[in-house]
Amino acid sequence: MEEHEVKTVQTRESVTFKDVKIVYDACYLYCENADEFFTDEEMTGINDSAIKDAYRKAEGLLTSEDIINIREKYGITQSDLCTLLGWGGKTITRYESHQVQDKAHDSILRKLDQDPEWFISLLAESKSVIRHDTYHRCMEYATRLFAGEKERYLRKAIEAEYAPYHGNMNAHGNSELSLDKAIDVIRFFAASRSVTGLYKVKLMKLMWYADALSYKTRGHAVTGLVYKALPMGAVPVGHNSLIELKNVPCEEVDLGENSGFYFSLKGESEFPFLSDDDKEILKKVAKKLGKMKTSEIVEYMHNEKAYNETSQGRVIDFIYAKHLQI
Repeated sequence: MEEHEVKTVQTRESVTFKDVKIVYDACYLYCENADEFFTDEEMTGINDSAIKDAYRKAEGLLTSEDIINIREKYGITQSDLCTLLGWGGKTITRYESHQVQDKAHDSILRKLDQDPEWFISLLAESKSVIRHDTYHRCMEYATRLFAGEKERYLRKAIEAEYAPYHGNMNAHGNSELSLDKAIDVIRFFAASRSVTGLYKVKLMKLMWYADALSYKTRGHAVTGLVYKALPMGAVPVGHNSLIELKNVPCEEVDLGENSGFYFSLKGESEFPFLSDDDKEILKKVAKKLGKMKTSEIVEYMHNEKAYNETSQGRVIDFIYAKHLQI
């Protein structure tokens, strides 16, 4: 019955939980005098949480810490999050402490983690039932997260536009879509000394010529972009979102009665997603067409068999690349 210090030790243990055998790190207090391991109430709770988190990981579920992190990144309390999701008032408290969530609730929490736009909509719907200061604090957190997710949303939007063409290699130029390569192609032309007056219409033509020339000479396009025939020539699907992607050197400029999108890149630039062969293709296109005015390259495009043989608004098939003027 002497009072003395005990050590905290950690051991690797296995246990069966919900018919699943798991391994976890258990914590114990160790008395050297009695050579015994024991736990107090707090440590029993810690071990219980460790077992359940090990089970969650084994089953592909969010851990209690994951759930806490999701809630904290939105600056929302346990009870307010339950209100937003229409769950019982103590549900999140239980999930963060001792209860393992079901897969349906886990999927909802994962969506919340990945989709701040959805959180904003839930918050707006619950505005009348949560505190005024809570609403504004959470809205500020979520809006900041949403803004930071712009790149991911843009990429998803572009990929969604390309979904109907999945597997159509004639449309893609026998190449899988690579937005990273598309960005590098834009940057390459924007940085090239052989290219002048690079506005959006001209850029779109240069990109098509690069992919078409690559297909003609190598059997596959550079970017995997799909192009449609429009009045001003070839334009890639999703072009409006494409120029908003991160690292695209695009500036909206005032042209008097309207505005235009201008592309320019100064100084040293790297193009990590382009191979040396890709760059040689781009150099040929830049040398041949880079000094043309927008009107001139549009007229040049209008003389392409690929354009003349394709109905307006339809996808330009890369089989026409063999008739390319360059």
